[in-house]
Amino acid sequence: MKDNFSKDSHLYAKYRPTYPSALFTYIFSLLETKDQAWDCATGNGQVATQLAKEFQIVEATDISVSQLEQAPKLAHIHYSIQPAEQTKFEKDQFDLITVAQAIHWFDFEKFYAEVNRTLKPNGILAVIGYGLLSISLEIDHIIHHFYNDVIGDYWDEERKYIEENYETIPFSFEEITTPKFEITYEWTAEDLLNYLNTWSAVKHYEKEKNESPLLLIQHHLKETWEAKKRKVTFPVLLRLGKKKSFSA
Repeated sequence: MKDNFSKDSHLYAKYRPTYPSALFTYIFSLLETKDQAWDCATGNGQVATQLAKEFQIVEATDISVSQLEQAPKLAHIHYSIQPAEQTKFEKDQFDLITVAQAIHWFDFEKFYAEVNRTLKPNGILAVIGYGLLSISLEIDHIIHHFYNDVIGDYWDEERKYIEENYETIPFSFEEITTPKFEITYEWTAEDLLNYLNTWSAVKHYEKEKNESPLLLIQHHLKETWEAKKRKVTFPVLLRLGKKKSFSA
């Protein structure tokens, strides 16, 4: 698994989108029991915090020490540095395994083997994410130009899975059909720029050129945005599945 997010981890905690409560209410409604959950690649603990509202124990893992330092310290959450593909957890330990905006960085085959080992027979794997935001025709045009033409060459190859709404990731589970969810905010232009500054391609660009690509669009963006808040919408990506039965 790549670690693109240790640098400026405080920005991720502050500016990355949070998932709607309705999403978790729906996922929780599908579970038979809520004893233990594993939030894999927890980052700043955003999803783990939601799981802790329902589960007795939440195991939250990541490979980034600096990301975990930004996570809320709650009694029900146990944080640990562990890769997604090889953990110290017990067989059939979890009712729910979540991985949010991260599975595209994993070795799918090894991670799924670990999911099948640690998930209870009737447990659920929830693969969560969010796609490219939308605001208005004019502003979306600026963002798409920035995304494709300014930093397009700096995206990791794995980004394609998000562009394809996680529909093309391998998914060897008994899939559950899900409703649509979205994330909405009222943002200023500065809020948007702070969020764009968390993109991994922006960090790759900065590393190579020693300057921020946001300088190329911020004036036009602020001028088009005007001095007000605008509605920002992210589509939620969601794949839910149970272990496949291999019995005859």
